[in-house]
Amino acid sequence: MRLLIVGGGGFRVPLIYRALVSGPFTGVVTELVLYDVDLSRLAAVTAVLRSMPVAGASLPVHPTTNLPEALQGTRMVFAAIRPGGTAGRVADEKVAQDLGLLGQETTGAGGISYALRTIPHMLDLAHLMREHCPDAWLINFTNPAGMVTEALVPVLGRRVIGICDSAGGLVHRAARAAGITLPEGALDGVGYYGLNHLGWLYRLESGGRDVLPALLSDPQALQSFEEGRLFPQPFLARLGALPNEYLYYYYQQDAAREAMRAMSATRGESIHSQQQELYPRLAAAGGKAFGLWEAARRSREEGYLAEARGQDERRDEADLAGGGYERVALAAMRALSGSGHAQLVLNTRNTLPSEPAATAAHQPFTAQPSTSEAAIPGLPADAVVELPCTITPDGVLPLAQQSPPPEQLRLLRQVKDVEQLTVRAVAEGDRDAAFQAFARHPLVGSDELGAALLAGYEQAFPALGKLWRGGTR
Repeated sequence: MRLLIVGGGGFRVPLIYRALVSGPFTGVVTELVLYDVDLSRLAAVTAVLRSMPVAGASLPVHPTTNLPEALQGTRMVFAAIRPGGTAGRVADEKVAQDLGLLGQETTGAGGISYALRTIPHMLDLAHLMREHCPDAWLINFTNPAGMVTEALVPVLGRRVIGICDSAGGLVHRAARAAGITLPEGALDGVGYYGLNHLGWLYRLESGGRDVLPALLSDPQALQSFEEGRLFPQPFLARLGALPNEYLYYYYQQDAAREAMRAMSATRGESIHSQQQELYPRLAAAGGKAFGLWEAARRSREEGYLAEARGQDERRDEADLAGGGYERVALAAMRALSGSGHAQLVLNTRNTLPSEPAATAAHQPFTAQPSTSEAAIPGLPADAVVELPCTITPDGVLPLAQQSPPPEQLRLLRQVKDVEQLTVRAVAEGDRDAAFQAFARHPLVGSDELGAALLAGYEQAFPALGKLWRGGTR
């Protein structure tokens, strides 16, 4: 099978390659195509792949800057793009932070900005896929994964799914802390509902018994993994659920904002500096390229969510366990391509199947009737949500979840409204929808700040102004 990675010069691409040539995914892909707009980044990543120590297996790799040509004959597309590069991420974070708000890449104002400038490029990709490889699946890594996936559903229907390793990693780390082993590729007895970077693990069964309450009442067990350390144990016991790590920015908003402001550089600035120095070295490093990349990867992982940890605290191997983007994507790809079924936490439409999956998977998007049953009750059935799913060669089937409690459901509805306003801003060129998205986000909550954010991002990214058609603000 031919796999195309759009954003083939991305930092995480070697993780995908390593998984493809070792372990359970070996042989699933016979040809790997790397597409990127930046030839120098392609050269650097190709150098890493060529110097990677892999026993026995080999996989042809073809870098290219010609997207229509790359799509021809492709059955599976992974997309992980970042328009504006890491410099764009710096602006996403700094515009918000300079207004006294949370400066984070995917959560809050920074996530809306990221989506506004990313969705147009992803829509271009989706339309090219309809033209050149209409039967291909798109597995979307591009952040903000939920918003981007929702924007693509009208073009690709069920043939697009969004992935993130955060929710699945939480499930596996919590299971290990509770002393249970989840069957490979199965989430029976796991309850998780939410949106991308905004969800809760509310049930974790072993042998028909929910072990989550005991875990939430055990301070020592909670201290053994990252999400358990992010929130006070009495708070988790009252909540009756384990929040996704990104809920730290909601539940500990003031602490997160102040910790970020106290740092000498934002997360985006640190990564931008690292990559500006690293990529030219990779391209020229020959056989040492993989070692350079691996050291940079480890440093980057250790610095993740640093604002939530003490000065000398670092992530350990247990914190990094649970999969990774590459293994979530490849497990989904393997199931979609006919090598068995799998259960994963994915971003897909909130609609329980009411028609044969083989038919639904190949149909373009059509609005669901109001009688469609939602997999997460209380959220729109046609909205993209994050929840456990079964993946088969015929598509992705969401698994029914219980209704979130009122407080969680209010937050989910508020953020989903923001996400849909953001998608509408791009799809309809509606500047007022963009303003409303900024103003209504629960981490902003102000018309004045919403207007200042939109103006600040338009100044940082002049191309945003080309999106608007007849905006009122």
